Amino acid sequence: MTDHYDVIIVGSGAGGGTLAHALAKSGKRILLLERGDFLTREVENWDPGPVFVEGRYISPDIWYDSAGKPFQPQAHYYVGGATKLYGAALYRLRPEDFGPLRHADGLSPAWPVGYDEFEPWYTEAEWLYQVHGVHGEDPTEGHCSKDYPWPPVSHEPRIQQISEALSAGGYHPFHAPCGILLDEANRPVSTCIRCATCDGYPCLVHAKADADIIAVRPLLRHPNVTLLVNAEVERLVTDASGRNVRYVQVNRQGVQEFYEGDIVVVSAGAANSAKILLRSASDEHPAGLANGSGQVGRNYMFHNSKAIVALDKERNGTVFQKTLGLNDFYFPGDGREWPLGNIQMLGKSNAMAMKGEEPKLTKLAPRWSLDEVARHAVDFWLTTEDVPKPDNRVTVDSDGNIHLAYRQTNDAEADGLYRELRTVLNHIGMAAHHVLSKNFYMSMDVPVAAVAHQAGTCRFGTDPADSVLDVNCKAHEVDNLYVVDTSFFPSIGAVNPALTAMANALRVADHLTHRMA
Repeated sequence: MTDHYDVIIVGSGAGGGTLAHALAKSGKRILLLERGDFLTREVENWDPGPVFVEGRYISPDIWYDSAGKPFQPQAHYYVGGATKLYGAALYRLRPEDFGPLRHADGLSPAWPVGYDEFEPWYTEAEWLYQVHGVHGEDPTEGHCSKDYPWPPVSHEPRIQQISEALSAGGYHPFHAPCGILLDEANRPVSTCIRCATCDGYPCLVHAKADADIIAVRPLLRHPNVTLLVNAEVERLVTDASGRNVRYVQVNRQGVQEFYEGDIVVVSAGAANSAKILLRSASDEHPAGLANGSGQVGRNYMFHNSKAIVALDKERNGTVFQKTLGLNDFYFPGDGREWPLGNIQMLGKSNAMAMKGEEPKLTKLAPRWSLDEVARHAVDFWLTTEDVPKPDNRVTVDSDGNIHLAYRQTNDAEADGLYRELRTVLNHIGMAAHHVLSKNFYMSMDVPVAAVAHQAGTCRFGTDPADSVLDVNCKAHEVDNLYVVDTSFFPSIGAVNPALTAMANALRVADHLTHRMA
């Protein structure tokens, strides 16, 4: 006997978890399917050895690159999805990101809706996810109907010095929008303790505003919401017409189960959402479900990013470093032909996480131990937009394995952003030659494996010939199928995609609420 639900949601991350949260108050019967389990609270949550060196929280999945070479993606399958280990940087896309933008390696296409359509949902998402910040500091941001629910996370002394030096140099630093459950005005009752083990770590005290803590756990008391963990969706089965998904086929700890839903929403992440649709091929959908356009799996994006450590002659005693951003180079201008992207602070370096960099660091500072190098490190994250290319794509083999063909774009822009950072360092009193690229995943140093910002495999649009979804993220070819994660992005911008996924989930929830009324 197959259980029937009003809505089945596949995946509990920024898209699926937020959507479930928004729909719960409708009273409709909702089934939330998560292929992972709750992430265990344990001392290893805050230990850089297990987290960065051993990859304790990375999925054992094996994917294959375009040459057929296997690699382990840095994917996290838990209740809350990738947000369990994200840095909680919750940025809005710039208004211009919703329009066409010329890049060194091609065009970043326009979205079928503009910033004004997303603005109220951005605001709602910022309040749901308890974002700290202040609108108006960043001159590139769009208009905002309401300020953040919390004041910005304060800069610690060294970061405050850097911010002031940037301002004095004519730059426009701003407080980075951050989703943490920190109450600086009343620290004794604050859930967040403002530790150094946030960016890239699970939160041991549940103080990160992730989809698990904010969106999913509050639902578990609702009788109309059911969460099943360790439930991997294998395929979707349509009715005879091919116009409606009738069953969701699930492998739950080796047992095959089927669930029936009036509405089915796939929110498994860009690669896995494409995988599910491609594996759901049938006589009615021979190239994969909802893939008459041939676009499912194509236009995969994940940002052209660099993690940089700069060695300061002064010790950097900062604990929570991720409080500052800089968008002065986000768009062309001042002699720059192309958009270069975003600069923001990264979680503070420590000796264990830098272990893989030891040879380069020793050469740079031969008299310093790794501990001493970490004490002097100031860490930056540089993000350049990755433009969509149809041959950057996810495919699936006969055994259901993901194959990811990908060629990085906009290297010229990423190099330009790096050069701008070196110039910036002179304004903050740091030697420009004391800069090197770093990768906390040195033992897993496969560029295509960095999937935290994956997007774009089921783009939305108005023309069924070149898009998978309509403007409400419903599949053009299937009447009850939606995709609500970063798969829908036609372009990715140059800021972290999580808030846009959350805002879109709230937008689609409003549409579904009216549809089911």
